[in-house]
Amino acid sequence: MHRRTSGTARLAGALMLGSLLLAGFGSSVDAASRSIVRGTTPTWATSTALVGHASSTQVVGFRLYLGWRNAAAAEALARAVSDPKSASYRHYLSPAQFRSTFAPTAAQATAVHNWLKANGFVIVNTPANRHFIAAQGTVRQIETAFATTINVYRVSGMKLRAPARDLSVPTTIAPLISGAIGIDQSYEFIHSNTVVDKNAPPSAGFRNSPPLSTFWAEKVSPYAYPTGFTDLSSPATAPWTVKGYTPAQIKGAYGISGYDGAGQTVAIIDAYASPTILQDVNQWSTNRGLPTMTSGQFTQVVPPGIFRRPQNPRQDPQGWYGEETLDVEAVHGMAPAAKIVYVGAPNNYQDLDAALNHVVDRHLAQIVTNSYGWHGEFLPPGFIKPYNQTLVQAAIEGIGVYFSSGDSGDETSVLGVASADFPASSPWVTAVGGTSLGVSAANTRQLETGWGTSTYACNKTTLVCTRAAWLYGSGGGVSRVFAKPSYQASITATGRAVPDVAALGDPQTGLLIGQTQTFPDGAYYDEYRIGGTSLSSPIFAGLMALADQAAGSPHGFANPLFYAHAGAFYDVLSVKTAVARRNFVNSVDASQGTSDFLRTFDDYSGSPTQSTHAGWDNVTGLGTPTQDFLSTFGQ
Repeated sequence: MHRRTSGTARLAGALMLGSLLLAGFGSSVDAASRSIVRGTTPTWATSTALVGHASSTQVVGFRLYLGWRNAAAAEALARAVSDPKSASYRHYLSPAQFRSTFAPTAAQATAVHNWLKANGFVIVNTPANRHFIAAQGTVRQIETAFATTINVYRVSGMKLRAPARDLSVPTTIAPLISGAIGIDQSYEFIHSNTVVDKNAPPSAGFRNSPPLSTFWAEKVSPYAYPTGFTDLSSPATAPWTVKGYTPAQIKGAYGISGYDGAGQTVAIIDAYASPTILQDVNQWSTNRGLPTMTSGQFTQVVPPGIFRRPQNPRQDPQGWYGEETLDVEAVHGMAPAAKIVYVGAPNNYQDLDAALNHVVDRHLAQIVTNSYGWHGEFLPPGFIKPYNQTLVQAAIEGIGVYFSSGDSGDETSVLGVASADFPASSPWVTAVGGTSLGVSAANTRQLETGWGTSTYACNKTTLVCTRAAWLYGSGGGVSRVFAKPSYQASITATGRAVPDVAALGDPQTGLLIGQTQTFPDGAYYDEYRIGGTSLSSPIFAGLMALADQAAGSPHGFANPLFYAHAGAFYDVLSVKTAVARRNFVNSVDASQGTSDFLRTFDDYSGSPTQSTHAGWDNVTGLGTPTQDFLSTFGQ
């Protein structure tokens, strides 16, 4: 997966720039006829990173975002319909009602449309809510129209395009524009929050090596726990990892039963689309004793206006097939009768914002799960603000949007400074963190703690295991961009704090999924264990489909409700333990040997600002579901 540029100075600059979200964009420039659209130049576009001028003939697809009319009123309504104490609670607007009240008018959109067209741009698409106008043009056209220079900069081993200075537009249309996505290539830093611990992408064959337990501590390794990592519920030596939990084990551990998600719809947003998804999900379902999905129960959607370019191998389209497989099977496993709408942004990560807008404006589902994000909030405000506007519309329409909180802990190991990830840090999403889960032979929760992992390489002869590195863990922290929302008033934080809730995420105790893969002897279906907060988010979204079914209506943006009923969650506490795992060197079989490791639980040695403790914490949020979850939220 792509890694972000590290460095405290660069991140600090990004966070300072992010504060402009609160100040708006329409500052005048010297020329009376034009105004600057503040926040449209990324902080990584520096003179020291400059490679040279972008090719003037390069064709660029971009979206010019228009803000909501009376944005303050829109946010106030979003808060009211989501607040259980408000008289407007769950009095949602339809997409048509939202558009008539808050969307840019036809005349406003036409003014921007005409200006773009007059400057030679090809208009690609404008959605029904007129939130953006998608256009295409050359670098030369962009430079002329927006009075800037488009350069190429070297960042994180990539050469990326960006304007040398903020865009400017005629003063007559400047108040309408809230940001731009696509002119700079900040979207290249996005990644899926999936962890599989293997040496090849998911489309290449991968298998977990035995010994593998079917439940917690069924099989025990000869390796002693690392110093400081034991607990009373563990055997004398570390247990071997599980083969991968089934939906029945996960729901059993969380005490969830009695509903199947009938009548509910969950949308999943990722990039690309797996060509074997339905047959894989159905084979996996048959193997789990779950009902298979019909073509009417599962649909794949590509929103109009998405840029269709040749696949970019650097963006790992095959890797995203595994992400889609995980998301669909996790949701189906939790809510086997729910409909699933998969919305794929083909060929380019820059289209995920358009995919989210499409789901919300068409109200394709009442629940949306997203298993991707950026390391930290290292994005220009002109990128963040449009995302947030879409999320406000979602809340007003009663759509609950869930984002994985990230897999790099507090991001210290990546950025050199602690930061929450975006979009999980938005105050309008439910950020889902990850846990390490031990399920007993009776399908009950034997142990659960925060996900944070170091790896120890083990010698099979001496049985000595030596620490190698901190690997990963549940994302969490405090936003430097967004203020603390009112629903988090009871927790101690200086800004919007992440995550809100949690579910199984640790790849050592992850979900067993099934996917068509390419092995040395051919391409065929096989199963392997997977994890990451990419697993946590769809698990939680699937459980919310059950809650919506029990309640008989959608919960919409549920954070205010969750924080008001913190007792419905299992308070995840610190449990310092570890498991042993064996890996195939070649990822598929033992022909080239195997390697043994220990993997720790509740380990934040590489994420020093995080800890799991009583009450809300920045690893697991309020906690994970319990047997009281549906009785509390199913009303």
